[in-house]
Amino acid sequence: MTDWSQLSHAYGCAEDIPALLDRLETDPDADWNDLWSALCHQGTVYSASFAVLPWLMALATDGDEDTRLDALFLAGAIMAGADQPHGAGAVRQRYATEIAQLLRMANERRRTLHDCTDYLYLLHAIVAFEGVPGGCEALEGLGNGVYAVSCPACATALFIVIGDDGYFSTSGDHVLKDDVTKTPLRPANPESLNGVGRRLHGIALADGQHDAAAAMTYLFGTALCTSCGAAFCVADQVGRA
Repeated sequence: MTDWSQLSHAYGCAEDIPALLDRLETDPDADWNDLWSALCHQGTVYSASFAVLPWLMALATDGDEDTRLDALFLAGAIMAGADQPHGAGAVRQRYATEIAQLLRMANERRRTLHDCTDYLYLLHAIVAFEGVPGGCEALEGLGNGVYAVSCPACATALFIVIGDDGYFSTSGDHVLKDDVTKTPLRPANPESLNGVGRRLHGIALADGQHDAAAAMTYLFGTALCTSCGAAFCVADQVGRA
């Protein structure tokens, strides 16, 4: 039995977590935002975050289609923070059974997805469950289509855009302004990919997710700073950010 009073989340004592879990379990249309905000606030996790993994595993098994996917997304986001200082101890050992089951379900589900954004979020969850070094950092922003990084040469703040809005780097507000300077990204040759980039590209191709596979070539490709013109590997700078 979990003593939630001894655990914490983003806003303090975790005694309110059971009520949030009950709401989501009984109402398929309930909003997950409160639970996300408490347990994985802007990517930060807490001792209560990992205590929810058994519940998320159960929901990913028995919930409706959307709920199962939401449970996998949140569990993946939590496990992406497993190496943070969260006060929950050796979580990969303690929750090994739950993590293995969540990984199995995520791999089964990815082969059935059609939406590219959902697919990318699920890939992020998979590498988080696996504990792949560097994989979580690289994939974390790909579902949103934009990364915030700094130029390694001149420290200019840049946005790296990969997705529906195009494939480019810019230091301006590309969402609100049309006249910002944009420099096209240079995709990596798929044959030159190695490590996690090669694996993720291959998985996406095997699943018929060609847009996701293309996104990998840009993520592990090259960007140019719009201020100084320096070239840098996108994934490397994302990791540093």
